[in-house]
Formats: sequence, structure tokens, C-alpha cells
Amino acid sequence: MTDLKLVPPHSPRARHEGKDAARERERIHFAGLARPRLRTLAVTSGKGGVGKSTVAANLAVALAELGARVLLFDGDLAQANLDLLLGVSSRWDLGHVLRGEKSLEQIVIEGPAGIRLVPAASGDRDLADLDDFRREGLYRELSRLAEDADLLVVDTASGASRLTSQFARAATELIVVTTPEPTSYSDAYGLVKVLHAQGLAGTPSTLVNRAASLEEAEEVAHNLASLTRRFLSLNVDSLGAIPEDPAIPLSIRRQEPVVTAAPKSPAATAFRLLASRLWARPLDPSAHALPSGRARLSA
Repeated sequence: MTDLKLVPPHSPRARHEGKDAARERERIHFAGLARPRLRTLAVTSGKGGVGKSTVAANLAVALAELGARVLLFDGDLAQANLDLLLGVSSRWDLGHVLRGEKSLEQIVIEGPAGIRLVPAASGDRDLADLDDFRREGLYRELSRLAEDADLLVVDTASGASRLTSQFARAATELIVVTTPEPTSYSDAYGLVKVLHAQGLAGTPSTLVNRAASLEEAEEVAHNLASLTRRFLSLNVDSLGAIPEDPAIPLSIRRQEPVVTAAPKSPAATAFRLLASRLWARPLDPSAHALPSGRARLSA
């Protein structure tokens, strides 16, 4: 494949149009390039420390155990940790791709249950703030890499950064992870509010992590859904809960997903139930998918 050096083109129009016009043009272009066959699950959260990456890693493995061909993308580009959670390592990561040293295919590593992981980097400042041109190039090559996958699972960064927002809005299904703490589901509501204002398509879903009981999780989901209906006129689905389980911190220290480290634990059982529900759920026809295309990313 011919390497294309992705250097942002000079655009006189960009100097004169306002930010809102530029964002709308980007949104229309982004949606118009959608490849609807690719089912994409974006796992996100309003704040850090809620177990979002643990959810993404275990959900990807549980889906693969059901027979799905899963591509897992570490979308927290500058603070990556999925490789540690899965117990895998690679000499190369997304930073090498964006610098033109490797292709996306060359950095992919195989994880538990046969999932394929696209590792990002940790502490790479260049990945923390991608320009629009390289960001869209990343979407294109990622979509091409996922052509033989059933599911693309994206673990986004926490909060409402521009890249997180675009991953969330591009996904066919959005999972917002929260905990029972009021600050956590307040931040989850704030994230949904921002995404809704930016034109989120489809219905987001919430997942309550570290729930002490099913009743507690249901109360959190109900409170969050009530907020979005009242103030945003938006319905939010509930995917249930992952219980507080000592098997999870033990599996993290072992650098192994809990679904394989402690397959009979309550958390592993919950992850498998969640995977079964998602695998059986029909695709939301109103949602978009990542753009398709063929491009080699380089700085």
C-alpha cells in the first residue's frame, strides 16, 4: 500500500469561517463518509477512575468468547492502559503509526480470546492533541483495519475532549460508564448533555460499575435517565450493572481480564451477561459508523 503523508492542506476558507461553521462542515463530512456495516461500541465516562477501561477490556473479551471477531482500540491516545489490563505488550504503538514509522496493521497485537488490540501510548504529547487532518486519517485507517471484524470496541478517554466526543458520536452504540457516587453520575449526565448538544445520534446507554447491589444500580440508572428526559428530552437506556467484586482488583494486579482470571466471579458473570445482551441487540439504524478509506498515517 502506498504511504500517504497526511499533512493538513492549506485552506483559505478555514481562516475566514467561524468555529460553528467549521464544526458543522466537519460533522456533515464525517457522517457522509460513514460505513454503516461496521458496528462500533464506544465505552466512555464523564470522569476518570470509574473503571471504564476495565469495562472495555472485559466486554471485548466476553464478546469474543461468544464468537465475535473483536477489534479493540485504545482511544485514550496519550494515557493508554488496555495492554496492561489484558496482559499483552508490543514494541510499537499508535505513536509510531502517526509518525509514519509503522502501519496500523503492524502494531496490532492479539489478546485473550483472540481479540485484536490497537495499542495507544502513555505520556505521548503528540497523541494528546491530534489535528483534524490526522484525526480523520486515523478514523479512515481504523475503519479499514476493522473490515474483517464483527465489532469495533473503542475505549475513549474520560471527559468531553474533542477526540472523545468524535469517537462517541461516530459510534453506532455508546456506553457511558458511571459508578453509584453522585459526582460520577453527575459527570456522566454532563457528558451526555455535551454530546447531545453536539448532535449525538442514537440512544446512549448507561452502565453502573462497582454497584453494591442491583437496587443501588437501578436507582442510579433511574436518576440519570430522569435527568436526561427532563432537561434534554433524551431517552437513555440502562445496561444494568457490574457488581463491586474483589476479583476485579486482583485480576488487574495479575494483568488479566476478570472474565478469564476468575470466570465464575460475580463480575465475570455480569460481563458475560452484558456481552450477550449487546451481541443480541439489533443495530440502531439512526447511528453513524466510522468513515472508510485507505490512508497511511504519518506526522
